[in-house]
Amino acid sequence: MVLPVLRLVVSCRCQTAWRNLQQIQRTPLRQWLLKRRQTTVTTESGSASARSVSIPNAATDRVIGRWLLGCSGLVLGAVVLGGVTRLTESGLSMVDWHLVKEMKPPQTQAEWEEEFSKYQQFPEFKIMNHDMTLNEFKFIFYMEWGHRMWGRLVGLAYILPAVYFWRRRYFSRSMKARVLGLCGFVVFQGLLGWYMVKSGLEEKPESYDVPRVSQYRLAAHLGSALLLYCASLWTGLTLMLPATKIPDSRHLLHLRRFAKVTGGLVFLTALSGAFVAGLDAGLVYNSFPKMGERWIPDDLLAFSPTIKNVFENPTTVQFDHRILGIGSLTAITGLYLFSRRVLLPRRAKIAIGCLTAMAYTQVVLGISTLLLYVPTPLAATHQSGSVALLTFAIWVLAELRKVVK
Repeated sequence: MVLPVLRLVVSCRCQTAWRNLQQIQRTPLRQWLLKRRQTTVTTESGSASARSVSIPNAATDRVIGRWLLGCSGLVLGAVVLGGVTRLTESGLSMVDWHLVKEMKPPQTQAEWEEEFSKYQQFPEFKIMNHDMTLNEFKFIFYMEWGHRMWGRLVGLAYILPAVYFWRRRYFSRSMKARVLGLCGFVVFQGLLGWYMVKSGLEEKPESYDVPRVSQYRLAAHLGSALLLYCASLWTGLTLMLPATKIPDSRHLLHLRRFAKVTGGLVFLTALSGAFVAGLDAGLVYNSFPKMGERWIPDDLLAFSPTIKNVFENPTTVQFDHRILGIGSLTAITGLYLFSRRVLLPRRAKIAIGCLTAMAYTQVVLGISTLLLYVPTPLAATHQSGSVALLTFAIWVLAELRKVVK
């Protein structure tokens, strides 16, 4: 009889204690303490996860996008400066390559005379510039030195921020692969530049032509710079510009394909300009639309085997560049007309309009450069125009890209 009574008393006291505990938990102080503890736990776990995984988001994407657009602008400057260096025949003035030592140009008269004496030992001075003065040498030296220093600036602009962003975990896994590729390509570009210059410093007793760098190496150097520029610009634009959701249609699919083919043709036309510059092919036939008195010149296939004409015959190189230029203009005009049949956002229409306007401007610049016997300022503007045209083509592709769902 006593045992059941004791059990009843204990049960009542436990229930009373449980009600009191619930009342305490409902008090504002208790609730604040519980919420603070949960927040602390959540923050600690969030910090731990942030330390273990990357944190790319919209804000970091914008930062990376601005960085890559800035890098692409520096590459554009390097391409333009390289074109001017080639047009002023300054590229062979520095006969050595040192990563750090050459960053400081000659300061004293003795240092300048020593550098000039090195240059005098190579074919360009012996054949072309044997009457060059020291002051004239200083001009071409500073042109090439500026181009090399700009290249080093490009390398630092890619590599140093990449290391910082990597440590801050700004990159996603796919972006890490892209950034590694871009930085590696910058280093390769610098080595390729020296490999190109070496081809113009070699003695060629069997050749009676003026000393110049190999047009193959020049094309490889320019092509790699353009690839670096396109990759940086494309990645930066896709991170900066929000993708527009264009309604899918058969016309839009055809427009995207048309834009890709057109962009490839623009790139190929710009690359063919390297062979024109490397062989001084712009000085062969200075008439338009005919080449001399003929539409197709007699010496178009003068070299044997035939394939050699495409890369080594100045006449054929100029003819091919003309055809590619006219083909690019036709393709861009067709792209503009076809785009009018597709419902596009305003920004995409502006991009296609800019591409079309630049295409006609570039053709006028090219014809003017040819007819006026390649004056340096006009030729440099034409070379810069090819990169501007490529820029608008990349912009169009970025605007027309398919939205990933």
